[in-house]
Amino acid sequence: MSLLEVQNLKKYYATQKAVDDVSFSVNKGSIFGLLGPNGAGKTTLIRMITGIFYPDEGHIIFDGKRFDPVNDVVKIGYMPEERGLYKKMKIGEQAVYLAQLKGLSKNDAMTKIKEWFIKFEMQSWWVKKVEDLSKGMSQKLQFVTTVLHEPKLIILDEPFSGLDPVNSNLIKDEIYKMAQSGSTIIFSTHRMEQVEEICDHIILLNKGKKILDGSVKGVKHQFKENLFSIGFEERPAGLNGNPPFEMVGTKDHSYIVKIRDGHKPNDVLSYFLQQDARIISFNEMLPSLNDIFIKLVEGTPLTRQFQETTA
Repeated sequence: MSLLEVQNLKKYYATQKAVDDVSFSVNKGSIFGLLGPNGAGKTTLIRMITGIFYPDEGHIIFDGKRFDPVNDVVKIGYMPEERGLYKKMKIGEQAVYLAQLKGLSKNDAMTKIKEWFIKFEMQSWWVKKVEDLSKGMSQKLQFVTTVLHEPKLIILDEPFSGLDPVNSNLIKDEIYKMAQSGSTIIFSTHRMEQVEEICDHIILLNKGKKILDGSVKGVKHQFKENLFSIGFEERPAGLNGNPPFEMVGTKDHSYIVKIRDGHKPNDVLSYFLQQDARIISFNEMLPSLNDIFIKLVEGTPLTRQFQETTA
C-alpha cells in the first residue's frame, strides 16, 4: 500500500521544465531512491512533496488523501542537502525548538532528544553551538532533528555527506530500523553504490522527466547484456575456431565475454572445456546502478563501460 502518490506533477520556471509530468508511488515502509544528475529536477520535486512549492499541474496523494501542506507537513521529516541549522544557537535548545515546531511538547522533545543524543554519543554537545561543530557532527544533528518526531515520511537528501565510515554505518542502521518500524523513506543521493545497498525501489530523473522506475533487482536484470566473467587457473593464450561469444575485456586471470545471440552460457563453458581450459569461476555480470545511470543519462553503452574498466 502506498504512502505517497505523485500524479502527473509539473513545475515550470519561465520556459524551463523543472519537473515535467512525473508520476510514481512510494510504498509504506519502503526505502525509495530518487536519483538524477544535477539539474534533473530532484530538489524541485522534493520541495513540492514537502509543500514548499506548489505544482503547476498534477496532484500529490499523501496517506490516502490529497496532500494538505498545512496539516500534513508535520508528518514529514525533511533533511535537505543545504543544511538549515541556526549556527549561533546552542545545540540542545535548537533540537528542542525544532521538535516543538513538529508538534512535540517540550517534555516529549527533551525525552526523545536525550535518547537520540545517547544513541549517537552526542550528550556532551548540548551547550555547544552549531558553528563549533564539524561537518560530520552537524550532519548527525541534522539527522536527529529530522527524525525525532517519528514522521510517516522521511526525506533524506545526501544524508551521508561529510560522515566517516563509522557514523555512516550508524545512520544507515537507523534508516533500516525506521523502515522496519513502518516509516517510509525517500533517499536522494549521487552515490549509486549507497542506493544499490539501501534502496528497495528507485526512479531516475533526467531533464525533468522520469526515465526509469522499478525495483533495484528488477532494474539490474532489465539492463543485463548477457555479460559473463570467466576465471581460469591460467588464462588461455588465445581463442580458437568460432567462439559462441564476443570478447569484451580481460582482467588478471579472467575474461569478460558477451554471449552471442542464439547461444547459452553452457555453450561458453563447453567451448573452453573442449580446449582443456581450467575454469575456476563463471558468473553473470549484472550492471551496477552506476553503469545504468551512465547509460541512460550519457548514452554510453554498458559493454563499452566494461571494456574501459577491465581492459
